[in-house]
Amino acid sequence: MPSTLDEVRAVLIDTLDLPQAPADLTAGTALFGAIPELDSLGVVSLVAAIEDRFDIVIDDDEFGEELFETVGSLTDFVDSKLAAVS
Repeated sequence: MPSTLDEVRAVLIDTLDLPQAPADLTAGTALFGAIPELDSLGVVSLVAAIEDRFDIVIDDDEFGEELFETVGSLTDFVDSKLAAVS
């Protein structure tokens, strides 16, 4: 079974149509402000894709700049949401 990090990387690449390979996106890879595709529309698309992929709900007050700081911060958030529903 793929790890949450692997799944988050796949969602990022698919949703934002990134040229990077999954291995290029490490937990420390900067997102917001570093990846041009992650603009305000990209954030909305990414949140919807993450909700669909992981069957979670992300409230409006939960997504801010710190959530999209790195691949790792996004992965940690998804893990916390998954733990809360299990």
